[in-house]
Amino acid sequence: MIPQETLQPPSAAQPITAERGGLASPRWTLHGLNNGFIFGATCKIVGAVPRRLTYAIGEFSTWLGWRLMDRTRLAIADNLGAIVPGEPLAARERRALDTLRAYARDVIDFLRAIAATDDAQRQMFDFAPEHEQMFKTLLAEGRGIILVTGHYGNWEVGSVLMRIFHLPLTIVAMAEANPDVNRRRREIRDRLGVETIEVRKSLDTALQIRRRLADNRIVAMLMDRHVGRDRVAVTLAGRRAWFLKTPALMGLLSGAPLLPCFIERTGPARFTACPGEPIFVATDLPREQAIQRAAQQFADQLSVRLHQHPEYWYHFYRYWDSQPEDGPA
Repeated sequence: MIPQETLQPPSAAQPITAERGGLASPRWTLHGLNNGFIFGATCKIVGAVPRRLTYAIGEFSTWLGWRLMDRTRLAIADNLGAIVPGEPLAARERRALDTLRAYARDVIDFLRAIAATDDAQRQMFDFAPEHEQMFKTLLAEGRGIILVTGHYGNWEVGSVLMRIFHLPLTIVAMAEANPDVNRRRREIRDRLGVETIEVRKSLDTALQIRRRLADNRIVAMLMDRHVGRDRVAVTLAGRRAWFLKTPALMGLLSGAPLLPCFIERTGPARFTACPGEPIFVATDLPREQAIQRAAQQFADQLSVRLHQHPEYWYHFYRYWDSQPEDGPA
């Protein structure tokens, strides 16, 4: 039950990195225990054991990870420095345990939701009718929606909510380092009726996104991590960061709005959807300026959520240290 991104074998003293454009970027899910066996076992345990017991297992395993994984604990504490400035390191380390436990509960509830009945899935969410209407109103424009969020809250369970709304969803995602884990994750999305586009180093990904938007689908992307040179500078929680550029670029090229959305826990197996203000990429500005403005608008909305719930920001490496100092080539 320890979050997949935090699992590291004892010998993995340094994070595994890949050189991209002169920057050593962390490969967030590649490590010894992020394999098909562990992921498959987690799925089976969650499916076979009562929720209360799975929560208890998650509480213990994340506490154990928090105690033993100094690098992960300190990384989370360092990330929180921007959100709770002035708070002592020891206090932020204690907050790190809250983050690990929140993530474990989110994983458990998402895996349980996959096999739940339609009624049980609906009961998981507290949402106002206007939230569903917002999606339908934007789709009525016929340009699709670019659904953007960060590694915040239970973004995966948002796919269940889209299923409840009967809305067509495509998720753009990095392929898992382990092919067995990647296969299982695709199977989970397929089971929910969610299409997956895997990021590739070619124009193919952008073309696929354009096609889905032209088909008036919702295309979901995590925006608070850049991939190599696919990045745009923003200010997040008062610090410089680089976000993924593609969502804003696709919004400019297609006319589709960017719709921030954040899924937050309200209780055991209960969540609320928090749609933000739609972002329309300006067409009367120079291209790069328009893209940066849209990205900053999303960063501002994410920053508000981070200050309200710091424990829901799920980066298990030193996020601020991963930000390059130079701009795109």
